[in-house]
Amino acid sequence: MTVLNPPELPELGSAMTTPQAVIEAQRCLYCYAAPCQQACPTHIEIPSFIRRISNHDDRGAAQTILDANVLGASCARVCPVEELCEGACVLNDTEDPIQIGRLQRYATDTFSASGLPIIEPGPDTGRKVLIVGSGPAGLSAAAELRREGHRVVIWESRQRAGGLSTYGILPIREPLQIAQHEVDEVARSGVEILTGHPLSSHAELIDASAEFDAVLLATGLGATTPLGLDHEELALDGLDYIATAKLDPDSLPRFGRVAVIGAGNTAIDAATIAQRFGSRTVIVYRRGEQQAPCYPAERQFALAEGITFSYLSQPVGVVADQGVVTGVRCLRTALGPTDLSGRASFATVPGSDFVIGCDAVIKANGQGRPQDSMGDLEMDTHRGFIAVDADYATSIPGVWAAGDAVRSVGQASTVMAVQDGTLAARCIDRALMGVTGRKGA
Repeated sequence: MTVLNPPELPELGSAMTTPQAVIEAQRCLYCYAAPCQQACPTHIEIPSFIRRISNHDDRGAAQTILDANVLGASCARVCPVEELCEGACVLNDTEDPIQIGRLQRYATDTFSASGLPIIEPGPDTGRKVLIVGSGPAGLSAAAELRREGHRVVIWESRQRAGGLSTYGILPIREPLQIAQHEVDEVARSGVEILTGHPLSSHAELIDASAEFDAVLLATGLGATTPLGLDHEELALDGLDYIATAKLDPDSLPRFGRVAVIGAGNTAIDAATIAQRFGSRTVIVYRRGEQQAPCYPAERQFALAEGITFSYLSQPVGVVADQGVVTGVRCLRTALGPTDLSGRASFATVPGSDFVIGCDAVIKANGQGRPQDSMGDLEMDTHRGFIAVDADYATSIPGVWAAGDAVRSVGQASTVMAVQDGTLAARCIDRALMGVTGRKGA
């Protein structure tokens, strides 16, 4: 059953009407070698789709988007457009940039309402590919492989497909029905999606690589990283908190005061939910404002929501009275020289203990590296990701990997995962079609 956003979490921004979209599209200069297109990780032909909107060709506009990015509706909502396409728009120098994200949302939503399929499968090659994980990388790879005519099966460990688009993105940014529509469209193309079906061992991976012509691991990252806090078991997991708000908002616990640990985009999302459900919310971060990993636009959004920030604050424990949370104990920090992360290092200040009073502590400090339960699968020992070559191939023959599990280039994001999945699928297609004597040949 599709869950609609609760009243506290309506989708951000109104959808463009056709007249509004046409007027905005006509502002575009349709640049040659457009900077906006170069800034898009999936290299959507942005001037082309915008020109089509200006010419009242909404279907053509959407097809231009979806040919490059099958999750175009999601990315229209969750991409950091201020940092990517809109940030690169040449009109930033003289006036407001083109509202590329809103135009993309208009085109893809209009296409979805038409009921037309977004993926046209190619002639059957007889080759069969297993994809482990149904997040953006897995779904985009499945779509690309179906377009090439390969049969595709997806194994998803959770009960719903869609990965973080389903479970981990603030519903006011991406409503559940948008994520599920994209899952449904991938299934509609002939992809078999098996939920509640994890890949749990090296032996199972080897068996799968023998049964299928290729295996793609698109498993994403691991669980939220432990912080080593005193009484950490009393803290809520940020991703679980967001998932509850998205899938079962009526069961979301309500608190008077909430402290969110972390300052990335997940922390902003968790804090926004708490704030909109009536809490007074503070984000607690061990470095300063300039080192916060969230995008500047996200920080400004949080401030506009009434969320406060406690910078230079290192949480060290959850304070509780007979199991009931009453605060988070912190130490003040001081910034030092730049460390290996490229940000200022920090050190705690002795004797600077203080407590931030709250009724709940939410950990949103980022996910850990993918867990290696695959035995012989080589890992990047320096970065902790699955090791792959330039063609996304792993150390196991016939097994590829893509998405956040191999995040060796660029920042983890939906759009980067989509592009990874597409590129990995093309590598798999070349490998399958260049080999004879395999099953189905």
